[in-house]
Amino acid sequence: MSQSAIAENRVISNAYDVEAIRADFPALAQQINGKPLVYLDNGASAQKPRQVIDTMTRLLEHDYSNVHRGVHTLSQRSTEQYEALRDKAALHINAPSRENIVITRNATEAFNLVMHGFGRAHLKAGDEIIITEMEHHANIVPWQMLRTEIGIELKIAPIDDQGNFLIDEFEALLGPKTKLVSICHASNVLGTIVPAKEVVERAHARGIPVLFDGSQSAVHMPVDVQDLDCDLFIFTGHKLYGPTGIGIMYGKAEILDKMEPFQGGGDMIEQVTFAETTFKGAPYKFEAGTPPIIEGIGMAAALDYVAAIGMDAISAHEHSLMLYATERLTAIEGLTLYGQAENKAAIMSFAVDGLHSHDMGTILDRLGIAVRVGKHCAEPLMDRLGVAGTARASFGMYNTKAEIDLLAEGIEKAKMLLM
Repeated sequence: MSQSAIAENRVISNAYDVEAIRADFPALAQQINGKPLVYLDNGASAQKPRQVIDTMTRLLEHDYSNVHRGVHTLSQRSTEQYEALRDKAALHINAPSRENIVITRNATEAFNLVMHGFGRAHLKAGDEIIITEMEHHANIVPWQMLRTEIGIELKIAPIDDQGNFLIDEFEALLGPKTKLVSICHASNVLGTIVPAKEVVERAHARGIPVLFDGSQSAVHMPVDVQDLDCDLFIFTGHKLYGPTGIGIMYGKAEILDKMEPFQGGGDMIEQVTFAETTFKGAPYKFEAGTPPIIEGIGMAAALDYVAAIGMDAISAHEHSLMLYATERLTAIEGLTLYGQAENKAAIMSFAVDGLHSHDMGTILDRLGIAVRVGKHCAEPLMDRLGVAGTARASFGMYNTKAEIDLLAEGIEKAKMLLM
């Protein structure tokens, strides 16, 4: 039976078989501190299904070689499997063509690619880029570096106290100097899902391109970049049940053609002489050097796995988890849930009066429960919320309501032990 067929069996007659899915993830079967692992740190990095692990192992044991350059059998095998990532990534976000898919080493590299290839190449002092109060550092720091280098301005679109994206306040920031909107599709801290189509419509009405950070949205919900009409869309492999060291940047052909290469070296060149070098077209002109072969093939296997289960089914399952977790956590006395936007993904950031988030995370770990604590690479958002940090439970396709019960019980135990 093929891997796709195995995964398809996880969804039978619209019944989401979470136990069958869990059985595909060997890490979930272990105990931590004598307790069954409850893994709720998917927003940082998700666990990997056996299908991904086996694919990467098989590659290393049987098919591995460098890609693109060799005429021998192993190189051709590796090239075929690696290039398949482009097709599968395009299918995952409904990109029109594999030529729209740039393979990067992670989402952060993709943001730096845009900063270099678009920002450094085409912006000037006084030009403006709009981000939001919810951004991950990966969508803040590159633009600050560009601001220091050439004098661009950063404009910050606000949220309300519930974490809702304020579309009218965002639109008020758009002006003749705005050259790019670069915002998260879904917040990694609050779970807020931005009204992406409306953002694009209002920006495009002024001729402004839009980049979405899809690092969280591409995991939790179906994404259609053609329907959104966004110009750039970035996501990463390791949050999508694939390995680390691999990411994807989608771009419309016209903006990819406009962007300059990010790094120089082998594989992105058309011809090299001592006098000059000419480059390949997009997407290959952005992919210098030996690529992340093993990671790319692993991500392709992860996309196969996710596709076989179906993003609609995963999204519906996680939505039910989010509603149940909201009910359970908000019933805990002294707990503040940060981020209760009308449209949000299954990401729950919280704090308990009198408890430091690191103490909370340590106690929960003793109970076998893995959550993220701290600032979540979003320090400006912590300042906006007025907190030093939070604990964050972020759910994946394999989590259950029983695990949410254990989380709620664990928080109550932490209160008893520490207060």
